[in-house]
Amino acid sequence: MSKDAVLTSWDETHSSLWGNMPIRLAHNLHKSPLFSMDTLARLIEQYPREHYNLVQTGSRESRRVWREGDFGNLSGRRVIDAIAAGTLWLNLRNVTDVDQRYRAVVTKLFEEIAAVVPGFEMPDHTAGILISSPKAQVYYHSDLPGQGLIQLVGRKRVYVYPATPPFVTPESLEDIALFGVEVDMPYAEWYDRHAVVYDLEPGQMLHWPLNAPHRVENLDTVNISMTISYTDEAIRRLQMVNFTNGLIRHRFGYRAKSRAIAGPVFLAKRILQKLLRNSAWIRRERKARQSVDFRLDDHRPGDIVDLPRAA
Repeated sequence: MSKDAVLTSWDETHSSLWGNMPIRLAHNLHKSPLFSMDTLARLIEQYPREHYNLVQTGSRESRRVWREGDFGNLSGRRVIDAIAAGTLWLNLRNVTDVDQRYRAVVTKLFEEIAAVVPGFEMPDHTAGILISSPKAQVYYHSDLPGQGLIQLVGRKRVYVYPATPPFVTPESLEDIALFGVEVDMPYAEWYDRHAVVYDLEPGQMLHWPLNAPHRVENLDTVNISMTISYTDEAIRRLQMVNFTNGLIRHRFGYRAKSRAIAGPVFLAKRILQKLLRNSAWIRRERKARQSVDFRLDDHRPGDIVDLPRAA
């Protein structure tokens, strides 16, 4: 890696381990002014509504809570203050499409990885910025694209689980592809005995195998992180298979056995998902799972105001 590289401690073992097991890497993005509180406050104020999620979770000691909300017309600094005082996390999704400064940084990161990992060609990629409360958490879930987590401010504990049953099943991946919700996966406390656990600090990044389940606990500080997501042709094909197998199971009660990403069965599934991915049934089912039901309180940082239920 060059002196101005994003990744600062890459060695040949990382080239062999990439994609095969969880690895922790060093980076220098936590020093970038792009991730200062002032810059992020301005970014929040101009962020398109369709590209962010504001989520209320339970604290580590409480029952499970998962609600989606809106920050309304609050200034970026007041949104950050609300997050600091509550149990909230804000996901500025697709930041690499919204702001080209972040696109340049993430593209450079992937160029560095592609140069040192055999067979890893420059993939389609995106990123999101996560700003989260000191006691917030992200529940057990899986992601369909390739995934990594870059820590910028604060500390968090990340549990990474094997990408095999019973920790993740084809049915769970199918439901994620079909409904667009990652946090409804079955989880048992004994899974933790089989997790690799990292306490992640600024200047560190995690990458894990495709579809490996994970969960996150913040360690009593406001956290800023960046998620990176990427897809190549094989991952895209797997997503098509997951979507179509899930659709067949939920709509017709048939459990498809094949997960092949080539051949005539795959081609049939590819056509079916293209025809039905925007159907009225899909839109209705996704909307039912992704409703916005609160907004941030204008006067009390960290508090929320319930929105009227849709008729």
